[in-house]
Amino acid sequence: MNKHVMNEAIGETRLDRATQGVIGKGVDRYEGKLKVSGKAPYAYEHLVGEKVAYGFVVPGPVGRAKVTSIDTMAAQSLAGVLAVVSGDRVMHSSAQPMGPDVPAMKGEIYHYNQPVALVVAESFEIARHAASLVKVEYEALEGRYEIESRRGTGRASDGGPMAADTKRGDFEKAFAAAEVQFDRTYTTPAYHAAAMEPHSSVAKWDGDQLTVWSSCQLLDLNVQQIANGVGIDASKVRLLSPYIGGGFGSKLGIGPDAVLASLGAREVGRPVKLALTRQNVFQATSRRGETIQRVRIGATRDGRITCFAHESETANAEGEGFFEPSGISTVFLYPGSDRLVTHRVVTTDVLTTSAVRAPGEATGMLATESALDELAEMFGIDPIEFRRKNEPEKDPQEDVPFSSRRLLECIDEGAKRFGWSDRPKTPASRREGEWLIGWGMASASRANSLMASSAEIEMDPAGRATVKTSMTDIGTGTYTILQQIAAEMLGLPLDHVDVLLGDTSLPESSGSGGSWGANSAGSSVYVAAEAVVAEFAKRLGVEAETLTLKDGHAISGNRQIPFSEILEGETIRVTGKIEPGDTSNETNQASYGAHFAEVAVNATTGETRVRRLLTVGAAGRILNMKTATSQCYGGQIWGIGYALEEELVVDARNGLIVNHDLAEYHVPVHADVPKLDVVLLEDRDPYASPLAGKGIGELAIAGVGAAINNAIHNATGIRIRDYPVTMDKLLPHLPEEVGAAA
Repeated sequence: MNKHVMNEAIGETRLDRATQGVIGKGVDRYEGKLKVSGKAPYAYEHLVGEKVAYGFVVPGPVGRAKVTSIDTMAAQSLAGVLAVVSGDRVMHSSAQPMGPDVPAMKGEIYHYNQPVALVVAESFEIARHAASLVKVEYEALEGRYEIESRRGTGRASDGGPMAADTKRGDFEKAFAAAEVQFDRTYTTPAYHAAAMEPHSSVAKWDGDQLTVWSSCQLLDLNVQQIANGVGIDASKVRLLSPYIGGGFGSKLGIGPDAVLASLGAREVGRPVKLALTRQNVFQATSRRGETIQRVRIGATRDGRITCFAHESETANAEGEGFFEPSGISTVFLYPGSDRLVTHRVVTTDVLTTSAVRAPGEATGMLATESALDELAEMFGIDPIEFRRKNEPEKDPQEDVPFSSRRLLECIDEGAKRFGWSDRPKTPASRREGEWLIGWGMASASRANSLMASSAEIEMDPAGRATVKTSMTDIGTGTYTILQQIAAEMLGLPLDHVDVLLGDTSLPESSGSGGSWGANSAGSSVYVAAEAVVAEFAKRLGVEAETLTLKDGHAISGNRQIPFSEILEGETIRVTGKIEPGDTSNETNQASYGAHFAEVAVNATTGETRVRRLLTVGAAGRILNMKTATSQCYGGQIWGIGYALEEELVVDARNGLIVNHDLAEYHVPVHADVPKLDVVLLEDRDPYASPLAGKGIGELAIAGVGAAINNAIHNATGIRIRDYPVTMDKLLPHLPEEVGAAA
């Protein structure tokens, strides 16, 4: 095992000196042809041609209750039904991504429509019908289904990606003494990840060995969760997720399908396929928690921030530790010597909450970036100039340097490209026919993480390389990026590098999540490639630093030797591992960006249309320009949804998620999305990893919704602090008279 620990900044590396010319290029996806031809098998599509059974979930009929009995007689008497699985091991929602535990039923209903049993039958149709025949008897319990009426009752939790409380100085004293005081509250609803591929699994037993094909993001954690859910040792479980149709955090922990399919397969003695229906996905996996966020900012009369508080309340189920970390960027993005960032969890008997794409920033920056715009207006300062005036020189919370912070450059580049100098200076002053026109902007940041990860590179006698790791590709381009890194480091054409992912029999990896995947898994490939180069140098009797690798040849001095000659008929295998070290604590690491939006709001109906959207980002070395840009497009579209459309509606009487499918849970469609513009600045972060890269996909969500909301205010003069900004919220406040047409 060759290991690298990030204890100091990385100087020039082989990646900087490499001459193959594939890193950073927008090359096509490694697996693209398989996907567009339908040959890339997703979880549910395995074991084609084998004799399998099919499962269907029996949902709980009430929001909170003790189960007194489950009558399965009618279902089991139906022709074609093989078994009905019930009992304490039935999972009632997705597992959390922080540990191996799974949320077992244990005789209770914790939220509406949770799984209480599984019917296994010869066909999907029989299983579905039989599930409707299962009768659940229960003793109803009092439920808690919303947080608004119980504000202030939340608990501090240590189950999130940051501390529940982050403090510095005495905020209350500083705020009371501030020359200017800003105090506003913003709310965001519950959201769902709504990945295109539903949670689905296929389980097969061979004796006491269990193989599961499932749609999962963190395989080496997920395999332990499956083992615990089924009640066997993890060494008996192999988990495969070679292709995943989106996860967005909802598949960080396993869904109920993985355990239920495994229990069903053991019960009936044959493989079982289980795909959650779209309604099951919305009701029985996990969601993003609703938030109530109070932002208080103290400043001097000339607009310099002196103290900053961001206090959030969010929701989760009884006993669950995770909380939506809305203040995760607040701790470092803006100045203030006295600071207060808190999170409190209000217990609800609704579907458990967990990480959804850009946990923290996606919700928190809807509040803070709207607050910055409001405060800039109070001072009569352009929003860009207000941010420039309040740009900290170092991390204001921990007093450590930023590893790389190009926020102002992103803002300036965006302002130039967007034509910000032509922005309407007065709200509701620009009109085109019946449309009010407005521009808005917001900053973006996403905290960076490096996770432990490992990968093997196998070089065959012909000099062809295969990268092997349990890393997953959730549609972000991991296959392609790892192929590019290996090809660049080893001096190989792209088509001479194969990549195997998504199998727990391969070296343990970081998995995909939190924008850490490419940097972490890619760095382990980098370390393994360095070991291959070292082995080549040893065989050639030269120093590794003197070797240039290109097009399958090693070049040193006046010699150019094909890899096949160096290998002499042997296959070599090396494993590289990356681990975070001192640089994670000695610097503040984050990606930065800026969003600019133009909207048109109908002066009569309140309809909002996004007409232009520009994102400028800086995220270290860009490994593949095409996949990185594509990730940003996805983030921008997600931001449009959070600004204008997305809202998981929970019935406060019983906890039922009312809009539990894509017919009623509105996400942006083609007609909602303008031509998108993404610019990624040249950047390197030597503290982040040997690749000098940082996370990019989630950065593009953070702040987009606030930029759109700020543009709506510029168009109409209306401030909406309750997301999403829908027509009913704008209509009562639309101005009766607006300025002359532009």
